[in-house]
Amino acid sequence: MGNQTAFIDIHRQEAGYRPVQDRIHDFSEVAQTLSSRERRLQASRCMDCGVPFCHWACPLGNKAPEWNDALYKGEWETAFRLLSTTNPFPEFTGRICPALCEKACVLNRFNHEPTTNRENECAIIEGAFREGYIKPLTNIKRNGKRVAVVGSGPAGLAAAYALNRKGYSVTVFEKNEQAGGLLRYGIPNFKLNKSVIDRRIRLMEQEGIEFIYNGNVNVNVNSTLNSYDAIVIATGTPTARDLNIKGRELKGVHLALEMLSQQNRVLAGTLPSLIERTGGESAELISAKGKDVLVIGGGDTGSDCIGTAHRQGCKSVTQIEIMPRPVEGPDDPQNPWPNWPRTLKTTSSHEEGCIRRWNINTLEFLGEDGKLIGVKVQEIDWQPNPEGGRPIMVEKGEPEIIKAEMVLLAMGFLKPEHPQYADNVFVCGDAANGASLVVRAMASGLQTADKVDLFLSKQ
Repeated sequence: MGNQTAFIDIHRQEAGYRPVQDRIHDFSEVAQTLSSRERRLQASRCMDCGVPFCHWACPLGNKAPEWNDALYKGEWETAFRLLSTTNPFPEFTGRICPALCEKACVLNRFNHEPTTNRENECAIIEGAFREGYIKPLTNIKRNGKRVAVVGSGPAGLAAAYALNRKGYSVTVFEKNEQAGGLLRYGIPNFKLNKSVIDRRIRLMEQEGIEFIYNGNVNVNVNSTLNSYDAIVIATGTPTARDLNIKGRELKGVHLALEMLSQQNRVLAGTLPSLIERTGGESAELISAKGKDVLVIGGGDTGSDCIGTAHRQGCKSVTQIEIMPRPVEGPDDPQNPWPNWPRTLKTTSSHEEGCIRRWNINTLEFLGEDGKLIGVKVQEIDWQPNPEGGRPIMVEKGEPEIIKAEMVLLAMGFLKPEHPQYADNVFVCGDAANGASLVVRAMASGLQTADKVDLFLSKQ
């Protein structure tokens, strides 16, 4: 702790976003950066607490006090080395992690100005790439055993990364045309530029990891995967929660990822190859241009739909959520510090313009000539269940119609069900635990790599 009074003398400073009227016309990353001097000042605010709740809250166990101190002192390479001991991909979490560590920071309890850990770690890793501290590890001693990783999302990549460095020959199987999973096909470029993923994949390939694309693989008795000593399943949560009400078949009603993944493919120039590979299944171009858009679902995926709709040139965006409006302010009485507060979240996409409503139930999609023209909804209320358990939804007021030519269903994902696998098959990330955060998926991938290593070391 180089500056013992910085947390008192220096206020929290976030890098912020590019101006709204600039960023809504492109898909470049919205986040800005601080200067090196400003970043070091922010790192100096870390108190080096006796009990680092940031470390406790982080699924990866990042040691923020250590690398913040090194960053403050200008020891960028040391900061990178410390960060890399727990986090294989800080360039991902530094951009899209909700920063559980910051909510658990003692400064958040003290004055609601926690250390800017997320931005700090992004600055550290980008500095490491810029200065050439990151080089592929090519002298790995191989142990002669092979592991297949099915799925190249954050969990699969983390498992592959760790297993490769333990000496295993790793092959990653990906059903899509490029690696990344939801990092590539679910998160918009304005939050995570895909060149960041490509840079990491090139490094992993240089370290000996093999990637095989454009094919589904199954774990069964006749599978080509049986030639591997162990198999890691990291296929995520591929099934989105749908809304099967009257009018669902109307043109203009889409699952959120149909729009988000297609837009990312358009920007990458890979949509034509996907259409050819799938026999025209993805031929319809999903665009919000000139349309009134309704997003159903109040989470991060819904927010991503809002930002994408603006960049496609929508007329308006409304977002509805069936659950009550979260509490406002920094504190959540139901989840006191150092737990994660479930408070009202306003994202960069919300700032770009959006009508937000809560306690709204969707009743019916309305259309003319097979095309969506509106959505019938009704305000509801939640009342305590006299028998305990989930509250009871009751109608409140009269149904109304929201004008919309496009609906995006962003209501989360269903937890996958798996059969009984052989002892050498391991499941990790969202495939094992259901949809969650990228940082949790990465942590699960690392933990699973340790389990695979323990299992194979006994063979």
